[in-house]
Amino acid sequence: MEHIKDNVDILVIGGGTAGTIAAIQAGRTGLRTALIESGSQLGGVTTTGGVSFPGLFHAWGKQIIAGIGWELVTKAVALDSGKLPDFSVPPERHWMHQIRINGPVYAALAEEACTQAGVKLHFYEIPARVSETDKGWTVETTGKNMRRTIRAKQLIDCTGGANIVGQIGFPRLREEETQPGTLIFKLGGYDVESLDEEVIQTHFLAAIKDGRLQHGDVMNPRVRFIGYLRNGGNAQHVFGADASTSDRHTKTNIAGRQALLRILRFVRSLPGCENACVLQAQAETAVRETYRIVGDVQITHEDYTSGRLFDDAVSYSFYPIDLHDRDGIKPRPLSKGIIPTVPLRALIPKESRNLLVAGRSVSSDRLANSALRVQASSMAMGQAVGAAAALSVRLETTPREVPISDLRELLLSHGAVVPGVDE
Repeated sequence: MEHIKDNVDILVIGGGTAGTIAAIQAGRTGLRTALIESGSQLGGVTTTGGVSFPGLFHAWGKQIIAGIGWELVTKAVALDSGKLPDFSVPPERHWMHQIRINGPVYAALAEEACTQAGVKLHFYEIPARVSETDKGWTVETTGKNMRRTIRAKQLIDCTGGANIVGQIGFPRLREEETQPGTLIFKLGGYDVESLDEEVIQTHFLAAIKDGRLQHGDVMNPRVRFIGYLRNGGNAQHVFGADASTSDRHTKTNIAGRQALLRILRFVRSLPGCENACVLQAQAETAVRETYRIVGDVQITHEDYTSGRLFDDAVSYSFYPIDLHDRDGIKPRPLSKGIIPTVPLRALIPKESRNLLVAGRSVSSDRLANSALRVQASSMAMGQAVGAAAALSVRLETTPREVPISDLRELLLSHGAVVPGVDE
């Protein structure tokens, strides 16, 4: 087995929504940066998970998240001849300001941005051992017929479930019951307008009752099924979805695909849908919630919904409280004018050195996390930790000791919107 040894300044583990942006930011400062990703492409939930509908970058008539994430999203829209929403028009519902992008195009653009920034990409690798040293970290990974030893000064955990934080031994938080996941797919092969809505609904209710469809196969069991046939997409729940171990992730993906088969078989039994087919399906069930870190500060529901401006705020977040459960989802919008912030201390595991996190594992309570976890917010957090790690290397200090004014200045120079200095 080939053994490769590398030395870098900054190592990002997890090339999802947050990790991709963190790596690009670190690389653009000129520091040696590497990114470990267990899958085959960048983007995470945005690409592999199929939620190619990122938001929210705007709040109350102004842009509150920009920088590298916004750069990639707008490039993906332009390259796919897409269209941005009219952000000057207040949306009737929050999702109307989310942005449709082409997932594969976004993944390719993210990869291009990484390579242009000098980031070394290592796909199909998994960290097997993480050890702290006097000067940072030693990370041993395993891959296809190879293993790698990487020495890094700063480590960024963007695995989504704070996997590296847990592997090192720092505490994490997890709910007894986590939010369900979703396997995103789209059906076709029928003309919705020619279907009899009442007949379809009668069949749907009967299928729920006799077990042909299970609770969760349709996210909201109170919906009119004709709407599902018309829109499809992000409309299914996989209860107990968990990506924290390989076994649990395997079970989650199997459960998602079994639900797809139940729905497809049911739809093909409906009058007028005999030729229904799967037009598109993601390779993985997207997972909303596993572990969160115990940070220097925890963002609470009250912090989030009151728009608390933290002294060390490094990014904004804007999304309704968005907790999915067994009864579906009931978003709770923020009060007018409220724009929550994310402090650097919520991105630093308590009592750690030279270690940062970004994305849905941010230190937060469950309700706050249900809003913080979304893509635009994760992109902003990713850029913040990439910049914090870079300054830590430059100043030969730890992330929590980086002068917040210097960090904000660096973020501004790379196009980010920074709380407290952008008004």
